[in-house]
Amino acid sequence: MTSVQEAKPLYEELKKEFNKKKRDVAKCKQLISQLKVALLKLNFFPNESASKAELIIARDFLEICCQLSIETEDIEAFERYFVQLKTYYFDYRNELPESAYMYELVGCHLLCLLSQNRLAHFHSELELISISDLVTNIYIKHPVSIEQYLIEGSYNKIFLSKANLPSERCKFFIEVLSNTIRDEIAECMEKSYHSVSLDEAATILFFDNKADVVPYAKQRKWDVDRQSGVVLFKKEENTKKEIDSNKMINEFVNYAVQLETII
Repeated sequence: MTSVQEAKPLYEELKKEFNKKKRDVAKCKQLISQLKVALLKLNFFPNESASKAELIIARDFLEICCQLSIETEDIEAFERYFVQLKTYYFDYRNELPESAYMYELVGCHLLCLLSQNRLAHFHSELELISISDLVTNIYIKHPVSIEQYLIEGSYNKIFLSKANLPSERCKFFIEVLSNTIRDEIAECMEKSYHSVSLDEAATILFFDNKADVVPYAKQRKWDVDRQSGVVLFKKEENTKKEIDSNKMINEFVNYAVQLETII
């Protein structure tokens, strides 16, 4: 039995399980581990001797790995699999038929980079994409627009974009980015205000209602006075260190004596 024949049944079983509405994530992960071993016998890392069938199985396998990583909210695994996957997307674009999931996963990767504020890497990835796709492809246009909102400081547009995502898989990365933005705003609030009303906090932090502010305030260890409807920020007390003036003078004198000796 050839390596392709060994890998294909495992891949078909993984694909069948993954495509179920109520997929067994644990079983998918087990099949992924088994398939990795089988793919090592193939040209899992593509080279000139790899056949088209081998390349397609490896690419489709990595796509499932990326999709499952998003579902389980495992960013490290998603990035690890996508680094391998993009070789099939861009280096072998002329040898392989285009995947139906290509632009969706490329768009998710771009959002992943934005959620981690890796703008330099984001722009280097954009260079791999054609101008027409940057302008017309919905999966690519979305992260490009999000980056523009970040540059403008139009954070409200990022939160509003949740209602119009090109794919359900984008939702996870938009949530990560939204939480990062919210935390940065919260840090500024702590430094700028002694207190704000719950209504104001909900507006500033882009919550749908003031009830959502309470668990977030608890997470950041803010005090909430529900009776008055006010959020109180804890200010760090400035501690002044006492300086031993005599010790400092002696050190300066000793330093001057040593310097004069050297001269």
